[in-house]
Amino acid sequence: MTPSKNSSWRGSRVFITGATGLLGSHLTRLLVDQGADVVALVRDSVPRSLFWSPDPAWNLSQRVTTVRGELENFQVLERAINEYEIDTVFHLGAQTIVGAANRSPVATFRANIEGTWNLLEACRLHSGKVKRVLIASSDKAYGNLEGQAYDEGFPLRGEHPYDVSKSCADLISRAYSVSYGVPVAVTRCGNFFGPGDLNYNRIIPGTVRDVLENRAPVIRSNGEFIRDYIYAEDGAHAYLTLAQAMVGGKFSGEAFNFSYGLRLTVKDVVAHILKAMGREDLKPVVQNQATNEIPVQCLNSDKAVRELGWKPRFGFDEGLKSTIDWYRHQLG
Repeated sequence: MTPSKNSSWRGSRVFITGATGLLGSHLTRLLVDQGADVVALVRDSVPRSLFWSPDPAWNLSQRVTTVRGELENFQVLERAINEYEIDTVFHLGAQTIVGAANRSPVATFRANIEGTWNLLEACRLHSGKVKRVLIASSDKAYGNLEGQAYDEGFPLRGEHPYDVSKSCADLISRAYSVSYGVPVAVTRCGNFFGPGDLNYNRIIPGTVRDVLENRAPVIRSNGEFIRDYIYAEDGAHAYLTLAQAMVGGKFSGEAFNFSYGLRLTVKDVVAHILKAMGREDLKPVVQNQATNEIPVQCLNSDKAVRELGWKPRFGFDEGLKSTIDWYRHQLG
């Protein structure tokens, strides 16, 4: 795709961690399509990731500069930000799987907490060049919900390994803004879904695959947990919206929720998928085996609407349809 000549991103030098992940692939594509010079930190090669797709609409591995390394390696991060003269950083890289965090908390803390301070320290050292830094936190950073929905003033009090790692990274980001003037803002979103999600332990890709393979979908929890879901491309546009608003140091040290404001149980999501795929005859198997999970998560994004003018471009139903279509093509 030919970059837009009028894009505010044209010629920007952008560093993205987690570029090969679900949200990272969609964000990288948007930035490249708008003419940004993207440098991507890549730990593992995952051939089925959209980042590596040869589809001309994607082909990201051939359209960005790749730096090999891990978030735990400060020297790699500092070198990349310095040598490529980065002006904008999107920090999406993390260990994001709750089950893996429960099994290996120390590895999760190193990737998510140490990785965040490494990145922010590298940005501090090159603060004359780096103009904006966006850190991906999570609704899980808030911990257990009291009330109808988290707003940005809700205290950060994660209790389980993944949740704690995001609470800590979030607070460290605030410290680098307040103490050192690093122009950093934090995004807090719910569960991303969309084309390119290869983690079939997640409820949406797992259910779609089960249906395509003519199996009853499996729900690992009791099915009553309430979660916040957001389509990956809506999430990518949200990140760009916030970054564009940060010109001149505006919103440094602040956090923004991005959400559709839906209160969907896991059973609700599965029912949406079964209806959309015309397989309401399949009855979910509820295992009730999930542990270390927050019962209710729902975000209030009034601040993003009010101060950034953000609104989703797709929404849950349209995003779900596009997601199902992608899996039909990939797995059908």
